[in-house]
Amino acid sequence: MRLLKLPPIVLFGVSLALAQSVAAEPNIAVVDAETAIGNTVEAQQFLEVLQQELSGDREVLEGLQTEIQELQQRVTDEGDVMSDTERRGITKEIEDKRLELEFNATKYQKELEDRQREFLTSMSPKFQAVLNDLIQVERYDFVLGARTVMFANMRHDITAKITEKLNEQYAEAE
Repeated sequence: MRLLKLPPIVLFGVSLALAQSVAAEPNIAVVDAETAIGNTVEAQQFLEVLQQELSGDREVLEGLQTEIQELQQRVTDEGDVMSDTERRGITKEIEDKRLELEFNATKYQKELEDRQREFLTSMSPKFQAVLNDLIQVERYDFVLGARTVMFANMRHDITAKITEKLNEQYAEAE
């Protein structure tokens, strides 16, 4: 096997180039997409509207809870003087109201989650566009999801930057 004889200057240049590529730190960012979107003005307005739209359902839940508490209190206060039939009737009414409360609470929670998921889905293209712009401007080598990273120094977190850019876009659109 024959070794090539390279001039020392070439060897020095190659080693310098390798050292620089090894020494160059990758530009890494971490982002929490849900937080970035959730902290926007648009998200806050969406939540206010959603709460108003679902306030009737929430009032039904609160009313059922109050009725259950009143019936339980009645059994506690008057249980000694109630007939067995009356006590069983109230106990059945409490159970029926609990089932109704459980059903309505599940329905309310599902509606809330579905609407929030729809909002996040509608914001996804805006988020992705802002993220892509930041990747180009800041020249990130890696952008990692904050929920998949065990630890990240806060200087790598670009969540607030993305929220700020989304707010700027929203303000321009209004």
